[in-house]
Amino acid sequence: MTTSISRRKLFGTAGALSLGIAGAAAPILAHASTNVPEKWDETTGLLIIGTGFAGLGAALEAHYLGMKNEEIMVVDKMPTAGGNSIINGGAVAAAGTDMQEKEGIKDSPDLLYADILKAGGGLAHPSLARRIADESVENFYWLRDKIGVKFKAVTFHGGHSVKRSHAVTNNSGSGFINPMLAKLKEFGITPRLRTIVDEIIVNDKKCVLGVKARINYRFGRENSGKVVYIRATKGVLLASGGFSNNVKMRMSHDPRLNEKFTSTNHPGATGEMIQEAQEIGANTIQMDWIQLGPWTSPDEQGFGVAPLFVESAVGYGPMIDPATGKRFIQETGNRKVRADAIVAIGHPCLIYTSEENAKKVIIGKNMTPELFDRAVKNGVIKKYATLEDMAADLKIPLDELKKTNETFNSYIKAQKDPDFNCMMFKDATPNEKNLLVVRLWPRVHHCMGGLEINDKAQVLSVRGEPINGLYAAGEVTGGVHGMVRLGTVAVADCIIFGRVAARTANAFKGC
Repeated sequence: MTTSISRRKLFGTAGALSLGIAGAAAPILAHASTNVPEKWDETTGLLIIGTGFAGLGAALEAHYLGMKNEEIMVVDKMPTAGGNSIINGGAVAAAGTDMQEKEGIKDSPDLLYADILKAGGGLAHPSLARRIADESVENFYWLRDKIGVKFKAVTFHGGHSVKRSHAVTNNSGSGFINPMLAKLKEFGITPRLRTIVDEIIVNDKKCVLGVKARINYRFGRENSGKVVYIRATKGVLLASGGFSNNVKMRMSHDPRLNEKFTSTNHPGATGEMIQEAQEIGANTIQMDWIQLGPWTSPDEQGFGVAPLFVESAVGYGPMIDPATGKRFIQETGNRKVRADAIVAIGHPCLIYTSEENAKKVIIGKNMTPELFDRAVKNGVIKKYATLEDMAADLKIPLDELKKTNETFNSYIKAQKDPDFNCMMFKDATPNEKNLLVVRLWPRVHHCMGGLEINDKAQVLSVRGEPINGLYAAGEVTGGVHGMVRLGTVAVADCIIFGRVAARTANAFKGC
């Protein structure tokens, strides 16, 4: 018998439940089911849910593996393609590229692997981290030489040992997504938008047959769309992202993250595909590790442009508490360390550096001059001629600010920070005048937890076995990063495991 399992059917079988202690519902021992429709509306090979890095990477890899157009279907519930990926910071981690070599940067997969494990606090699954590290360079060349992504600079992100974040020319995730979409169009593959998946359909052996979906869906109108059943003979890939914008779901795992915390994510990051996979027995791991971005500004909404400035400014200027004028954390520390420190202070903090430093590592490299000028005009980046001007406007104790600035400048000259062990860069110069400042307040940014997968991108059941015909890649998965995701490693994670999933699906013989 084939079965289709959904939340509606599970919770609609109230008569099958008995009440336990204090009136709580007892565990459901048997799932509700319905017969698969006698006729599928459509049949494809690999059905890919999501049009971000993971989904598009999988679709392209599937094409290169020789799958025909009719064997590759990409769907997305939103009206535009790209998901979170198209609005991210526009850089991918790779360890040991020719761009690094030209700058004299010594890097290796082993060093990237070690950095992932260190940042992950021992929670990153070694086999997953290893695959990312080992395939990061090939993935970079695949993007550049095969897909047509254009890179311009190698930058540093907090928590990495060296500069290894390869930035695209337009400093945006669209610098990846648009070339990927263009390549798919060249191949005759068009993602189907406004198509939401409601149920994953399995047979009596728990092998995935396909999905129940709705076409012409309108996000926010949850009963909209026409029901269709799609057969997927090569399986279903969940590349649907995380749940940063599902307040109820994230509070279930971290009660602190209520509606007072906004998100950098696009509106559709609501996590329902994780829940649908759970209903057919998929395991989730590390769901309470939800990352806050420490580089977002209260002076703009969403992801914004502040992160492009802030992540390059670390090590070139101090982060301070404006109430005291003092430093409080390692500027080049990982995201969790910095975000937690700001939240503990309880009000927005700030980071600043000189325009001289910014011209070396930020303006033109991590931010286009036009984007920088816009951020200044909008008040996201504030400009001050002197420390005195900055202190007066932002209400910072001037004497303490001067002491902090003088001390940090001495650390730049000495190339050593005995207070917080901030990484000091050789091209940094002391911050004296023409200062650029960004105020900081964290936003929910990335869900490190999600569906458990193996290194073949197969989703594992609650019993630790692969669910045949079900794959996952990107933020919908857990265990890849552990407790902290290093900046730009997620881009590598999404694309690499999306491509891995396509290879696994290509070898799948069907249910």
